[in-house]
Amino acid sequence: MNRHELRAALSAAGVPDDCFRIEGVHEPVPTPPDFLYLRKSQDGGRAWETGAYERGVYEPVSRHASEAEACAQLLRLLT
Repeated sequence: MNRHELRAALSAAGVPDDCFRIEGVHEPVPTPPDFLYLRKSQDGGRAWETGAYERGVYEPVSRHASEAEACAQLLRLLT
């Protein structure tokens, strides 16, 4: 599963749009006060991370070697 497929799966499952952010695919505006996210690792590597955004701070929960692994994790967290 890639980020676009994840977006479609979350929509089909009825997950509200303001509960998640997927880098480059689904970035709600205005930014909700808290949500779960999937993005490329901020350390410049090829890893992906999933985590929670709360009170203006991104808190990584887990790192993944592939986009598919990160997508599967976010899907599990939100459904």
